[in-house]
Amino acid sequence: MKFDRLHKQNSPLLICNIWDVTCAKLAEKLGFNAIGTSSAAIATMLGYEDGEQMSFPELIYIVKRIKENTKLPLTVDIESGYGDNYEDVANNIKALASLGIVGINIEDSSVNNKRVLQNSNEFTKKLSNIKQILARNDVEVFINVRTDTFLLGVDNAVEETIKRIKLYESAGADGVFVPCIEKSNDISRVIDCTSLPINVLCMPNLSDFKTLKSLGVKRISMGNFIFDNLANHLKNTLHSILETQSFKPIF
Repeated sequence: MKFDRLHKQNSPLLICNIWDVTCAKLAEKLGFNAIGTSSAAIATMLGYEDGEQMSFPELIYIVKRIKENTKLPLTVDIESGYGDNYEDVANNIKALASLGIVGINIEDSSVNNKRVLQNSNEFTKKLSNIKQILARNDVEVFINVRTDTFLLGVDNAVEETIKRIKLYESAGADGVFVPCIEKSNDISRVIDCTSLPINVLCMPNLSDFKTLKSLGVKRISMGNFIFDNLANHLKNTLHSILETQSFKPIF
């Protein structure tokens, strides 16, 4: 089944967000339909802060190792694109597509000391140019645009999100990711403004999958929360080993 069709099913596509080959293999064994990299998890694993602090070749290496060890559709989080201009970003996407990835996440914020939203019109132009370059080169990838309106807590977040979604839809986005949106009413308003599949993120107050399905959500992501959860579990296990002076906590 083509990746875009997974966003048109009755039930939302649950993406298993991963950071290494072990995760990818587990996701495949457990029956997930698709996997996606978590940029934050990979960055932390490699000793970087999130926000394109690792190099693109390092990301390529991780993606290549994952792709060679699973048959699941793989979508890659490229943050702001790892490029100073739309040509560079398009070339990065082409490089990933050559490895067999089926989609990318690209965000409308950037990090320079702190994360800030990009100008919506400028980002729309950038997105449109990227799509045109990919089309000319017969590169087919699902472009999931992440808008960070809720993540950054902007004023009138719903209205700003709707404005940006309409712009990104006109530029050729295939889907829209709205991390940190939680309220069902907000989700409904966003979904009602577009024909594009809407992607939400694991959050403490997010409704269960059945409710999200009823709202019309088409994709659900885990982000880096699974990675953080496992890291905390590891910390507790290691602490128990030190406390008990034995390996019983492992078994």
